[in-house]
Amino acid sequence: MAQDVLCEVSNCRFWAAGNKCAASSIYVVSNRGQHASNSQETDCKTFEAKI
Repeated sequence: MAQDVLCEVSNCRFWAAGNKCAASSIYVVSNRGQHASNSQETDCKTFEAKI
């Protein structure tokens, strides 16, 4: 498993200093059905907007 998950979405609740993701788990899905061919065909469902 990855030790560090990097994220550049600074308006996400889980964004931390150094572009780290501070979520306890990450959920990524394909936005085109069951199989993605590249990163553009995926979405991070862990994202929550900062309030």
